[in-house]
Amino acid sequence: MKENQPIFILQDGSQRTTGKDAQRNNIAAAKLVAETVRTTLGPKGMDKMLVDSLGDVVITNDGVTILNEMQIEHPAAKMIVEVAKTQEDEVGDGTTTAVVLTGELLKNAEDLLDKNIHPTIITKGYRLAAKKSQEILNSIAEPISLQDTDNLQKIASTAMTGKGAEASKEILAEIAVKAVTQVAEEDIDIDNIKIEKKTGESTENSELIQGIIFDKERVHSSMPKKVKEAKILILDTAIEIKNLETDTKIQITDPTKLQDFLQQEETILKDMTDKIINSKATVVFCQKGIEDIAQHYLAKQNIFAARRVKKSDIDKLARATGASIINNLDDIKESDLGYAGIVEEKKIGDEEMTYVKECKNPKAVTILIRGGTEHVTSEVERAMKDALGDIVASLKDKKIVAGAGSPEIEVAKGLREYSNSLSGREQLAVLAFAEAIEVIPKTLAENAGMDPIDIITTLKAKHDENQKWAGVDVFKKEVIDAWKEGIIEPLKIKTQAIKSASEVTELILRIDDIIASSASEQGQMPQMPPPGMM
Repeated sequence: MKENQPIFILQDGSQRTTGKDAQRNNIAAAKLVAETVRTTLGPKGMDKMLVDSLGDVVITNDGVTILNEMQIEHPAAKMIVEVAKTQEDEVGDGTTTAVVLTGELLKNAEDLLDKNIHPTIITKGYRLAAKKSQEILNSIAEPISLQDTDNLQKIASTAMTGKGAEASKEILAEIAVKAVTQVAEEDIDIDNIKIEKKTGESTENSELIQGIIFDKERVHSSMPKKVKEAKILILDTAIEIKNLETDTKIQITDPTKLQDFLQQEETILKDMTDKIINSKATVVFCQKGIEDIAQHYLAKQNIFAARRVKKSDIDKLARATGASIINNLDDIKESDLGYAGIVEEKKIGDEEMTYVKECKNPKAVTILIRGGTEHVTSEVERAMKDALGDIVASLKDKKIVAGAGSPEIEVAKGLREYSNSLSGREQLAVLAFAEAIEVIPKTLAENAGMDPIDIITTLKAKHDENQKWAGVDVFKKEVIDAWKEGIIEPLKIKTQAIKSASEVTELILRIDDIIASSASEQGQMPQMPPPGMM
């Protein structure tokens, strides 16, 4: 009888990891990602300097920026990056919280796997715990509305604490709240707040402009640099003669006919500009081109004009000035014109910018961010985006919680009580989840150089006395009432972080087989080691 022949079902060079090895491999990769960003959590978190292949430097403690710049390759680690991206897209802040929580959930799951608890039991327990966590968070959250500017400002300040913008956070928080309340309608669209950043001057010189700034200059040097009480016409059509689609030849037999032909072109352009002049507009923003002769006619009438303005800027200009976007010059009415107190061309640094400001009740505004160096300006911009995201998330859910690790301790307390109602091994998974959530206050304390065990013990005692907002003050190094101290965050940060972290953890725990194809299968040559390394 023949010996059993080995059967190969995978391509030569493929790698396969199965069972516990596969799980450990994935968990180890995910934990490494969490460890990388863990030191950036909280107001006392440290920054990372990231240098790309071209030598460009980014200095930040923004979780999603760090993970994007790191260009992670490991498949399980990439899933953790997805957690950060989802958190960024949904809320705009709390990315580090979500990633650190995922790492801790996996670490605690690993301990349960060592006790021979099956992954499906762990995932079931985690699912129950995540659902219960959402209920607890919703029950402790406080309401907020657009009129509650005091708390909205505290939310913006909390988002900026620990970022590069911290020194000017009061001014920046005020700008963020004003911007959101200005563009707020039935629904708040954060895209209506344009952020422009310019290096030079200090961060405190950042300002909110009641209108739009964009990087275009007037098309003709004879046009006025500044127009007050501007009547604005916005065009989505070119002020030039259209080229014919097909190749066309015009034969001219008599030299005087050539002059007539050119005269005809000029007459058409004069007719187009007359329609603009008759509309009483003093400023024209055109999404397409403006012919040289048309520029000359507009300049003669002291009309300020800019051409090839981006579609996104055109839409914002319409929202800010109240102008209608015109597609046909025959169709202009005076009611289509928008208004701005001032339209002017200004040089910032080495770039000409057009300012459209002092609009009446604009529904699109610009935040101009200043900073001493490019790195500072970029970090202030990231902090501002976090603050705006937090304000909008709070107003969408209309619910907020205190920060400083207080909601996490409250959730962990609720989960421990809930675990008593469960029988079977799921109870262990719920307890592991409760312990994992405490990683947030623990890390806040660690990053501030405090003893995490002492802090967690004190926090638990305070929460047992029904002080639901007891949290960590990393500056005074003591336990405080986070709500009274004005450390406030949107509920959505917490609910989204727990949701994403638990879902990705369950996904990773259910993988028991990793099959990696060889590079040559994807049409690449396997990499050869350099000479001398064979």
